[in-house]
Amino acid sequence: MNLAMAGSQRRASFTGLYAFLISVIMFFGAFTSAMVVRRGASDDWKGVPAPSLLWVNTGVLAVSSVLAEKARRVLRAGDRRKHFNLWWTGATLLGALFVVGQIIVWRYLHRHGVYLNSNPGSAFFFVGTIAHAVHLGGGWLAMLYLNFRAYRLELGPGRRTAVDVATIYWHFLGVLWLYLLWLFRFWGN
Repeated sequence: MNLAMAGSQRRASFTGLYAFLISVIMFFGAFTSAMVVRRGASDDWKGVPAPSLLWVNTGVLAVSSVLAEKARRVLRAGDRRKHFNLWWTGATLLGALFVVGQIIVWRYLHRHGVYLNSNPGSAFFFVGTIAHAVHLGGGWLAMLYLNFRAYRLELGPGRRTAVDVATIYWHFLGVLWLYLLWLFRFWGN
């Protein structure tokens, strides 16, 4: 593949990523607006108590993002493939651990009588965190796919666009998670 074609494909990949990020931002912007309006509409709002595991999950997602960035930089520098595989696999495994942690949080809330239909506050909490988990699941599948390609020796410095796109998306999901935590803490209680 010639350089002009590779550059064009790279630009197209980033354009697609940014268009998708804008749509996710619009979705969560509408979600935020609906939540703020609904919270102020009546007196039936009850906040969801934040289990401490939410903060552990946040740390897991943050470390996953750091490892993904480290892997991306190793690949960009052309360093040893083994290091890329190690960091990327760690980021991927921590992403899965985050989702497992979220499932544990949802089950904890169920055991304590907090359900999707308990009240508007719990409905927004479950819908927001599940929507985030669905987006994260898509990013995790991309990371897993890249993991398989890396272990099959199909990734290298010349094929880093997919890694760059996946890493930027992963960082975005981390920032989105912090936003949701702030939203539920500030507006949800």
